[in-house]
Amino acid sequence: MARRIYDFGTPDRFVAGTVGSPGSRTFFLQATKGAAVVSVVLEKLQVRVLAERLAGMLEEVGRRGGIPRATPEIARDSAPLAEPLMEAFRVGTITIGWDSARNEVVVEARAQVGEPEEEAAAAELDDDDPTGPDLVRVRLVPAAALAFAERSLEVVGSGRPPCPLCGLPLDPGGHVCPRRNGYVH
Repeated sequence: MARRIYDFGTPDRFVAGTVGSPGSRTFFLQATKGAAVVSVVLEKLQVRVLAERLAGMLEEVGRRGGIPRATPEIARDSAPLAEPLMEAFRVGTITIGWDSARNEVVVEARAQVGEPEEEAAAAELDDDDPTGPDLVRVRLVPAAALAFAERSLEVVGSGRPPCPLCGLPLDPGGHVCPRRNGYVH
């Protein structure tokens, strides 16, 4: 199958969201521009790390004076994912970068291809390489990237509460806690 590259430029909407109940949720990244909508599946940990790294990168760029002082405010997006929800691919690697010429964050999510070595090699391929993994690319102004990060952390945090002893998620009936030597907590 031919490689698909979904380059949204500056999307109308870029969000992380979930489908399902806590404990059995599926996490999605969704980019929208006009009538075009692409949804990709990823792990909860990938959403959390992406959000944390985006916030950290923006803080560092701001500290170095790279973000213009007059940044526009972005309205908080709390709407659900757009439907119908069709998975384009499962994300393997995510890269983020700062485009200093345009004062934008670039986020790329690549399809899962296999072993870690393969994932790293796939991240280095040019867009015109027909053998590369499918890709979603968006460009976000700093305020939009920060709004994405805040919403994403909220989505990740809205799942099952953590065990006060070990930090693992608690199921409604408790869980086998390693800090209690395997006893249900």
